[in-house]
Amino acid sequence: MNSPATEAGVAERLTGLVGALRSHGVRIGTGETVDAALAMEALGLADRERLREGLAATLLHGEAQRRVFDPVFDVYFPRRFGAPDTEAPVDREALRDRLATALAANDEAMMAQLAIEAVNGFGGYGSSPESDGWSSYQTLDRLRPQTLLARVRDSVRAQAGGSGFADRLLEDEIRRRIEVFRTQVAAEARRRVAERRGRDKIARRAISPTPDRVDFLFAGRAQLTELRKVVQPLARKLATRLAARRRRAARGTIDLRRTLRGSLSTGGVPMQPVLRRRRPVRPELVLLCDVSGSVSGFSDFTMLLVHALHDQFSKVRVFAFVNRIDEVTGLLVHGAADPEGLGARIRSEATLTGWHGSSDYGVAFGEFAERYTDAVGSRTTVFVLGDARTNMSDPNLPAVRLVSERARRVYWLNPEPRSQWGTGDSAASAYAELVEMHECRNARQLSALIARLLPV
Repeated sequence: MNSPATEAGVAERLTGLVGALRSHGVRIGTGETVDAALAMEALGLADRERLREGLAATLLHGEAQRRVFDPVFDVYFPRRFGAPDTEAPVDREALRDRLATALAANDEAMMAQLAIEAVNGFGGYGSSPESDGWSSYQTLDRLRPQTLLARVRDSVRAQAGGSGFADRLLEDEIRRRIEVFRTQVAAEARRRVAERRGRDKIARRAISPTPDRVDFLFAGRAQLTELRKVVQPLARKLATRLAARRRRAARGTIDLRRTLRGSLSTGGVPMQPVLRRRRPVRPELVLLCDVSGSVSGFSDFTMLLVHALHDQFSKVRVFAFVNRIDEVTGLLVHGAADPEGLGARIRSEATLTGWHGSSDYGVAFGEFAERYTDAVGSRTTVFVLGDARTNMSDPNLPAVRLVSERARRVYWLNPEPRSQWGTGDSAASAYAELVEMHECRNARQLSALIARLLPV
């Protein structure tokens, strides 16, 4: 950081890093950015890992943000630049042998070097003299490091021995080392692509978001598992917010007439506002959840979250549907103990379909209005969870109107982007004329909506 050009380049990388982290939802203010710059000046650039930890300490607010910070840091402060010097073809089996040795020794420096060689040898794609791009998926598919587990386990066992219990722990440790290598391969592929296409673009688009920002409709099994792990911490946070809202609401609003009457003794100056006292009444909550297709992950997560908040309400009832509707409140008790099996349990034990397996909101709403009207009253807030895609069937607007007239409030949380409402077989626009509909695409949006919309 001696020359102005170097200082400008380092400053540009730092501001790029901060901008990319902000695009992934990490809240970083001016103060944190200044602290990071001071940390860089104090730590220097010679020790990359020390710089990584210094910037993480100044910019992040929790350990969960490291899963975004580390790959973004690798893009802006890469371990190396350019392609390897050697142009010789890479021998796949020889590379696998060297990788097995590095995994057995837990030599991360050697694993990092092998990741570079693997991407250079197997990750390139395109028809130009230099590859148009670099793929970690293609590299790992060719190298298949996961198939080395048994060989590495036997190698370590031969050197150190161990009981059967130790062997099970050893396999977990080897899987961790393989995952480290996979991460190194991904980082090298991103680095090579970033040099060609630009750091800012890759840092914003080629790095997986945190679980709370993953789109419900595109979340894979692993991402949904990660989401379920945050249900209880998120529920505790939301319960605290609801309790604070309830305390503020219990104080009541200003009674203008009584306040003005009391101000007569002070010459018309309202020195002591008089409040209308509210009777503390715990509200009731009803959930109507579409559990078909890609929206099932969204519904499962929301059901678990609301069940974790059940102490905040006098009554919570949950109904699931595909084209028929059934109450699943009792199944949530078991779902809390086994969140990953909740969806399968609901689909196996509840009556959700009739003569076909496609979603039909009209039939489901009609059945709810006919069989479960006792669940909705003047103290009830109803949440509908689903994408409102009716497969071209009748949306049954009168049934939705009946529910909205009986309930205190009805909210619809739709996991599809607002731009897709009303397109194709979506009846979202029609339903939105009867009830208040909100876009709810990820856990971050869901928690904000729950905190704002849940009754107190």
